[in-house]
Formats: sequence, C-alpha cells, structure tokens
Amino acid sequence: MRKTTFLLPILVVAVVAIYSALFIVDEREKALVLQFGRVVDVKEEPGLYFKLPVIQEVVSYDDRILSREVGPLEITPKDDRRLIVDAFARYRIADVVQFRQAVGTGGIAQAELRLDNILRSQTREVLGQVSSNDILSSDRAALMLRIRNAAISEARGLGLEVIDVRLKRTDLPQANLEATFARMRAEREREAADEIARGEEAAQRVRAQADRTVVELVSDANRQSEIVRGEADAKRNAIFAGAFGADPEFFEFYRSLAAYRGALLEGNSTMVMSPDSDFFNYLKSATPE
Repeated sequence: MRKTTFLLPILVVAVVAIYSALFIVDEREKALVLQFGRVVDVKEEPGLYFKLPVIQEVVSYDDRILSREVGPLEITPKDDRRLIVDAFARYRIADVVQFRQAVGTGGIAQAELRLDNILRSQTREVLGQVSSNDILSSDRAALMLRIRNAAISEARGLGLEVIDVRLKRTDLPQANLEATFARMRAEREREAADEIARGEEAAQRVRAQADRTVVELVSDANRQSEIVRGEADAKRNAIFAGAFGADPEFFEFYRSLAAYRGALLEGNSTMVMSPDSDFFNYLKSATPE
C-alpha cells in the first residue's frame, strides 16, 4: 500500500512530463523550438515531436499564404494630380528563424505593421515616378509588378516572401473629385451650348431658305397669274373688239346694259344727272313716228 502511494505521484509527474514534452506540428504551420528565448530547432514538416519540458518552449507560425490590406494611401504622381490608392498584398513566412529574429515576440501583428510601411513606401516611390494617366490605365499591371519586386527585397529581411501586390482602388480625393466633376459638367454644358448654337444656326439657314423659296414661288405664281390674266384680258378685248367691229350698235347696247347693271344695284337708288344724258338712251321709250 505504501509502495502504491509512493509510485502514484511519480507516475503522475512522469505522465505530465511526457505530455509536456510532446508537441504536434500541423501541416499548415511551422514551429520553432526555443530554449531560454534562443532558437535551437526548426520543425517545418508536420508530425509529432519532443522537446525538453520546462526548459524548452514551442512557438508556431502560419505557413499558409496570408493577405494584408493596405489602407487608403494618398500619393502624388509626376503630374501633381493627387490620387487615393488602396492596395493589398499576399505573402508568406519564408524563413521562420529570420522572422523570429526580426519581429521577436510581436509575431504576425508586428510583421504586418512593418510590411505596411514597406508597401506604402514602395507604392509612393513607384507611383510617384509616373503620371496619373498611367496609373489609371491598363499599364498599372506593370506598376504593381514593380511595387512587388521592390517590396520583395525589403520584406526578405523580415523573413517574409511577398507573392503579389494589387492596387484595388485608384480614385481622386473627394475635393479633387468634385472639382473634376464640376469641370466635366461645365465642359459638357459648353459642348451642349455649342451644339444648340449650331442647331439654331442651321435652323435659321433652313428657315431663311424656306422663306426665300416661298417668296420665289409666290413671285413666280403671281408673275404667271399676271401673264395668264393679261393674256385673258387681251383675248377678251380682242373678242370685244371683234364684236364691236361686227355690230357697233349691239356692242354699244351690251356696254350700256353692263353699265345699268352696275349702277342700279341695291343701295344705289339715287342718281343725279341730266335727263338728256346719253346714259339713258336705251331706257327711253321709242317715240312713234
């Protein structure tokens, strides 16, 4: 009984010691074995490993490709037209020993802060050497490659491998954006006013041409009507002249009847003239011989 009581604590201590000496490295991780803060071993392959209890500790780091977004960054391209740029990077821990030495106990959070500074610095440097039109055009794929290549060498000192850098958004600052919109609106309004003016000018030309055509048509119609009327009057006069020449007395009688018809209309009831006037020749009763 005493022997069992004595061995039980030893067994518990042994189990605890064995348990604390074992550690597992996941396939998504890399692990460092530290002894008094100094790296004594690196475990990069997944599996079950041993360490010295109490004396040694294990620190694991993510071995997957990680993403880091860089917040809005204001840059000034070569043409002094300010832009707001959003970017993100994809990276991984390539050298865990160097990573540990560079960031210490700060880990991923400290590394990402320093990576942000690298990306911001390289983005400003690369985009500051080109015009805003190059940044906003399809050429920015080459610019992103330049930023990535420049960031790779600096990030290598942190034990990081920068895999890719992308520009998500490239916009004008709000004040510049509003000024640009106002300038674009003014330009469109000016173009619209020019189009309206050209339309009015064309309309005036069409109206003037139409008015001139109307005047020409009316003048030509009046001229032709006058010619026709003159020809008709000439024919009428020729007929009258022929009738007069054939029977002067009948022609005189016809002319008198026409004069009576015009003079004796309703409302023309008063006539003042001499009874001996030739006007009444055909109204007088014949005197019997």
